Amino acid sequence: MRELEVVGNDCREVFSGVPCLVKCMFSDRADAEIEEPVVEIFDEEDTRHLVTRVATSIYGPDRNMVGCMTILQDQSPIADLINRVHHEERSLKIILDNLDVSIFTVNRGGLITFFNRAAEKISGYNRSQVLGEPFSAVFEGDSASDVCLLKASIADGNSRSTQNGRMITRDGVTIPIRANYIALRNEKGTIVGGLATFHDLTLIRQLNQVVNGRYTFYDMIGKSPTMQKIFEMVNVVSESNTTILVEGATGTGKDLLAKIIHSASRRSDKHMVKVNCAAIPDNLLESELFGYAKGAFTGADRDKPGRFKEADGGTIFLNEIGDIPLSLQAKLLRVLEDKEFYPLGGRRTVKVDVRIISATNRSLKRLVEERLFREDLFYRLNVLQIELPLLKDRREDLPLLIPHIIRKLCVTKENGTPAISKKTMEILLNYDYPGNVRELENILEHALIICRNEVIKPIHLPVSIQNRPAFHKPGVSITQTVTYGSNNGERKKILRTLKQHNGHRKKTARALGIDRTTLWRKMKRLGLTF
Repeated sequence: MRELEVVGNDCREVFSGVPCLVKCMFSDRADAEIEEPVVEIFDEEDTRHLVTRVATSIYGPDRNMVGCMTILQDQSPIADLINRVHHEERSLKIILDNLDVSIFTVNRGGLITFFNRAAEKISGYNRSQVLGEPFSAVFEGDSASDVCLLKASIADGNSRSTQNGRMITRDGVTIPIRANYIALRNEKGTIVGGLATFHDLTLIRQLNQVVNGRYTFYDMIGKSPTMQKIFEMVNVVSESNTTILVEGATGTGKDLLAKIIHSASRRSDKHMVKVNCAAIPDNLLESELFGYAKGAFTGADRDKPGRFKEADGGTIFLNEIGDIPLSLQAKLLRVLEDKEFYPLGGRRTVKVDVRIISATNRSLKRLVEERLFREDLFYRLNVLQIELPLLKDRREDLPLLIPHIIRKLCVTKENGTPAISKKTMEILLNYDYPGNVRELENILEHALIICRNEVIKPIHLPVSIQNRPAFHKPGVSITQTVTYGSNNGERKKILRTLKQHNGHRKKTARALGIDRTTLWRKMKRLGLTF
């Protein structure tokens, strides 16, 4: 349309079919400003345009609204590029969709305009869920290093890459990625957006963990309040040399937590030596822990250092500490107090600088009361106690744990990660898991072995799980508890704030003190639509 044809006309007639969310004399919405994603407009020649629109109300001196101003930014260059991918150059779209490398493109405004299948597989998002959304939504917010790298590439046209990128999946799980970021240019050389390619480094990280024994907080999944408190505590104590006692039932992750603490400590470049006190016979445990001198017993033809000596400068993890016999507990107490001990049959003390992390699936306090464990040793070991909860007591973590474990188990498979049917997920969410996380891993591994298609169904689960009654708390719907759990308060708060701001995400995010992309991700996770 020409200027003379539109000046003085009703804006609703000029932009027929295009919703306007800004507050004006024709609308009763309370928004004073609106920043929409890309909207679709057809001109008089029926040519399609993707336009980013920013609109704001105009007020007179008396604060009465006198009109509104709308800024339209035509995204046709990037739209043409994507159109060629989607329509004119079908072969290119097929190639991009079938590449092993994950790819997405954004416009200059940072909104996602293309998302291939590999990107869907890694992120867990369907392209329909992210197209038109800020690309920071699939990272850790606007301030994430990966977001800054892509923005910088779009700004100056220079390519950038990272070996230590991180992406947030739809389930809220952080995954390691290697990424490259470049600027996209049109035929005239003008930068019209950016392109990112990224690879999942989960397998490489797992191999590094096996080779180097390095573990991080990302290896232990948990969003429940109990687990968050544990992570906060571990983050603080890891840098110290404090003796730590970890208590928890079998399969709750005591071994993994000990590895994380060691990897985050200043001793991480030294050995972490693990000793399962319950697996070594009582008559051999002393020589295993403290070593022996030549001639100490028949067959001792040379000096042998014990586990404490091997761990010198690093960490020793005494698993199932409650099974150490009383006769050996006094010697262990001296190591804790004086940092020295006599090897079996030795005449000279051996000094060591060792941090002790102990773990047990039995209550040491109860063992002390039963006179099966020394009280003075208990207090020495119990400088800082961490109690890992049962899996059934942190059910809100199940929706994160299940896809995380499946993805970890499938990372070496070429046929990708299967989906989980609704009925299967319901069974998994309502099971009581007496074996805790270890049992959950075994169940999912069993299902992946039996499953030969793209969806895990109830028939693929162990028969004992299919026929076993679900765990229920009186008067509580387990499915509802797992879906929202402790997040129910957060859900209500976000919904209430959205209503207060008439669905305006930018204002809602500002009121909640979070990024707009963080709000979008929380809404997706909590199943909120507005």
